[in-house]
Amino acid sequence: MSSFNHTVIEEFRANAGQVGGPFEGSELLLLTTTGARSGKPHTVPLGFVRGDGELLVVASAAGADRHPAWYHNLIALPLVQVETGIEEYEAVAVPVEGGRRDELFARIVRAEPGYGEYQAGTRRVIPVVALQRTHEVPSQEGGIAGKLLDVHGWLRAQLALVRELARAEPSGAGAASIGLQLRQHCLAFCHSLEFHHRSEDAGLFPYLEQQHPHMREFFRRIGAEHRVIARLQEELVRALDAPGAGFSERVERMSRELEAHLDGEEARLLPVLRALGA
Repeated sequence: MSSFNHTVIEEFRANAGQVGGPFEGSELLLLTTTGARSGKPHTVPLGFVRGDGELLVVASAAGADRHPAWYHNLIALPLVQVETGIEEYEAVAVPVEGGRRDELFARIVRAEPGYGEYQAGTRRVIPVVALQRTHEVPSQEGGIAGKLLDVHGWLRAQLALVRELARAEPSGAGAASIGLQLRQHCLAFCHSLEFHHRSEDAGLFPYLEQQHPHMREFFRRIGAEHRVIARLQEELVRALDAPGAGFSERVERMSRELEAHLDGEEARLLPVLRALGA
């Protein structure tokens, strides 16, 4: 991170999003992506424009011929953190495509003419990225049981959105590529699901098995289900680059398998977690 960006970020966080200097009076946000190679958080201050229920940022890199690092990060790992000075939340970063990108970019240029100058100075098409806030599904329950329900609710909501987007996508021989809206939400879902299951396998389940040895066979079965779902997840991610026919069917199968898995896990685990009182 440059020393300039570091100074802006510190001032932003210390003053509820207000900064001075060249950005005085401007609306800024802080965008935190995950490094595509390093896996480490990467935070940058960015100007933004308000869209229809979402915030829009421009990957201008001051008119450079290469996309900025944060854009490459969000293409690889679409789940990002957004800070506005008033609130902080999770979002899926989705580059806007085609005519809608051109329409939004023209609107942005009318508000901030500098972006038009940046575009005129480079051959690349400067991306416009929509930061689509993920829908939180609070369980109204505390402790570990509540956290499990929160994660499961988020996964169910994201998968429902992916299913809806997949059903709207063209299929068959004409489906040469997946739309970025579907791609980014599918990747966000898949990465989050993988992290959740790894955390269960490495942390929660061994701990619970120590407390409840009679549940050993249940945890073995759940682990096997995790492996089946992981294979489906890997197939989905591969299909994003070569969708063709059957992508929607893959999403539907994932939905059936995951819903049955989450329902079964909750039925057996929630009474145990509630009894812990943590």
